[in-house]
Amino acid sequence: MLKLYTYFRSSAAFRVRIALNLKGLPYESIPVHLLRGAGEQHSESYATRNAARLVPTLADGALSLGQSLAIMEYLEETHPAPALLPADALTRAKVRELALSVACDIHPLNNLRVLRYLHAPLQIEEERRNEWARHWISLGFTAIEHTLERSGALSTGYCFGTQPTLADCCLIPQVFNARRVSLPMDEYPSIQQVHDHCMQLPAFIKASPGAQSDAE
Repeated sequence: MLKLYTYFRSSAAFRVRIALNLKGLPYESIPVHLLRGAGEQHSESYATRNAARLVPTLADGALSLGQSLAIMEYLEETHPAPALLPADALTRAKVRELALSVACDIHPLNNLRVLRYLHAPLQIEEERRNEWARHWISLGFTAIEHTLERSGALSTGYCFGTQPTLADCCLIPQVFNARRVSLPMDEYPSIQQVHDHCMQLPAFIKASPGAQSDAE
C-alpha cells in the first residue's frame, strides 16, 4: 500500500491527499508534526525519506518521492484513470500553469518555514506576517481569477473543463491558507466558486485538514 507522510495543515500534503482520493487509491497516512518540538520533519529518521525535510513524502515500495507536484505527476503516470490532466496538450499546459503558479509562486512565500523565519530571527509580529502572506496570495489570486474568468469556471465549478484536475488539487488548499490569514475573497468570485463546488465532493472533503487523524 502507498504511504503518505503528511501533516494535516500542510497545503502541499493536502494537494496530494486530494489527488489520491480522486484516483481512488488507498494509502496509509503517516503524520509528521511540523510544530512539535523542533519539528518532526527535522528528525534524522525522516531525513532518510526526504532529504529536504519537508512534507509530503510518498512511499511506494522502495520509492520515496517528495514535492507535491512530482508526486501527483507520478500518480498520474502510474494510475492514469481517472485522469487529472486533460487529453489535449493546450489544456494540459494551462492546468500545469495554474498548478505551478500556486506551488511555485504563491505557496513558497507563505509556507510555514518562511513565516517562522519572519517570526524568529527577524522578530516580525504575527499581524505583519499575516499581512505579508495576504499580499503574496492576493497577487497570485488576481492572476488566477483572470484565468478562471476565461476558462468558464463560474459555470462549471472546476478550473478547467467539467472534471477536477491538478489545478483544482492545488487551488483548493491555497484558499484554505488564504482564509487562515483572513484574506477577503470578494474580489475572486471564480476562485470562490471552484472552492465551494469542489468542497462538496467526497475526495476533497476527505482530504481537508479537519478530516485528518492528526488534526488539532
